[in-house]
Amino acid sequence: MADAAEDTPGMPPLALRASFPPVATADWDALARKDLKGADYDKRLIWRTDEGIAIKPFYRREDLDGLDAQVMAVPGALPSVRGDASPWQAVEEAAWPTDAIRADLLHDAGATAVQELAWAIAEGVDRLAGATADGTPVDGPAASIAFVFAVGSTYFLEIAKLRAARGLWAAAVGAFGPASPATGAMRLHVRTARSNKGTWDPYTNLLRATTEAMAAAIGGADTLLVEPQGYEPHLAINVQRILAEEARLDAVADPAGGAYYIEAVTDALAREAWTQVQAIEAAGGHAAAVRAGQLDAAMASARASREKAVSSRRRTLVGSNNYPDLTATTPAAGPFPEPEGDGPLTPLALAAPFEAMRARSARHAARIGRAPVVHLLTRGDVRMRGARANFCLNFFGCAGFAVTQGEALPTSADLLVLCSADAEYLALAAAVVPAVSVPVLVAGHPKDHIEALTAAGVQGFVHVQSDAVQVLTQWQDRLGMTS
Repeated sequence: MADAAEDTPGMPPLALRASFPPVATADWDALARKDLKGADYDKRLIWRTDEGIAIKPFYRREDLDGLDAQVMAVPGALPSVRGDASPWQAVEEAAWPTDAIRADLLHDAGATAVQELAWAIAEGVDRLAGATADGTPVDGPAASIAFVFAVGSTYFLEIAKLRAARGLWAAAVGAFGPASPATGAMRLHVRTARSNKGTWDPYTNLLRATTEAMAAAIGGADTLLVEPQGYEPHLAINVQRILAEEARLDAVADPAGGAYYIEAVTDALAREAWTQVQAIEAAGGHAAAVRAGQLDAAMASARASREKAVSSRRRTLVGSNNYPDLTATTPAAGPFPEPEGDGPLTPLALAAPFEAMRARSARHAARIGRAPVVHLLTRGDVRMRGARANFCLNFFGCAGFAVTQGEALPTSADLLVLCSADAEYLALAAAVVPAVSVPVLVAGHPKDHIEALTAAGVQGFVHVQSDAVQVLTQWQDRLGMTS
């Protein structure tokens, strides 16, 4: 439209600045609070990462106050968050040195982004300290150190993580007084994550890998490996070809540079990680901290938190703990990468508990000739019964149950779940429980009627606060499925 105005005599240019006057941050904030209609702003709109970093619903220019050195730097210059402007190299197998610092193993063992950064940088500092203890200049040893990071599917956080890694390493090397600022450039090899992949829904793995590869490319990888996880290897390399040849992500240096959100999170991750690096140094350095069990303790805590988030479905793994492919009867044959790491770095397979339940249901089906059936009895309030039936379809489908639904009592089922509104459950349970010979559950948590429903014969409740692994395993046990 601007071009048309310039080429058309008598048509004034568009005054976009006047048409869209600036809006103060306080005004945006006030509008958001108004739309919440009294709901808690922090609980509804502030997301806290696994490290406890608060992610705001929107970012403005003032969020970058004090970050001029980071934001205004050009690629190839300190503080190095913007990389060196070289496009990444697509590889089909591991292209890193055998002595590379393996932050990727921290990632796949369950570490948070801050832990990955902190422990990897601390290991690098240990190596530099050892190599320069006799007076050797730092430039040579620093040039020989390479890092391997894994990138998960928390897209923007992972972009910021790689940018923060570069800045942290430049700062760490700078403390040793290098002859050239270029000595602090990080050699950064990146691969797609393993811990968030499953075996029953391989093409969801492919979607995750695509997002992860994009984050790696935008974040500044030097080499990028997309590992096939249950799908054909040529699809893995094609992801990189598409990102380079069609999306042209190899043609722009640091495309996230200057984005308020990415820059602010880059700084937040770097600050938190640097605090942990200092704590590791205070404990005697990386090797001493590992020997003292500090890495074991940090990883155990992070691992337990991630496992709980997946088990309770607060973190969604599409195809594993939510939205399963109900037509899948067997897991993918492969290929899958060989697991690496042991001790505190034992690989974490977040989908494993759900996949074990699916395999258990499949063995049960092979033994009795059919899959265990959960029938969703949908009666009463149309909106509530539909929502709760959809919830239960995903909930029980994650464990390999066959799910049927309808208003009529089933002719055969192993479990029956009432799907209705809270106010209707008592009457519905009174009518249904005596009429069937299978356990009856309720979809939801009608807290005012729990005791009465239990007295009426309801044997359980499934809802968003249920621990899916615990509840589903319990019902597999009660239905006599062998382990």
